Amino acid sequence: MSSLPPCPKCGSEYTYEDNKLYICPECAHEWGQDTGEEAEQGLIVKDANGNLLQDGDNVTVIKDLKVKGSSSVIKVGTKVKILRLIDGDHDIDCRVDGIGAMQLKSEFVKKA
Repeated sequence: MSSLPPCPKCGSEYTYEDNKLYICPECAHEWGQDTGEEAEQGLIVKDANGNLLQDGDNVTVIKDLKVKGSSSVIKVGTKVKILRLIDGDHDIDCRVDGIGAMQLKSEFVKKA
């Protein structure tokens, strides 16, 4: 008899452990072992000051940034609108006035 709890979503008894999560192989539902709550699926991105960023936020550049493949520079204080947050090294997909769409690292921006 397994001591693992059944899946709260579909009731399957074939759950398994992965680090601190329980996972159901039948419906792919994940929930935490300690709290019994669902694991948060959202991407957590923080700015240079530690503030949480979300899609649609406005941020300000805190350092002059050279644009790769161009002679343009994004100056300190430039306001940028976040289109969406993505997973990767450059985790902000945004649009910069005068330059266009690009990706920035969250460590070079602060929430406006």
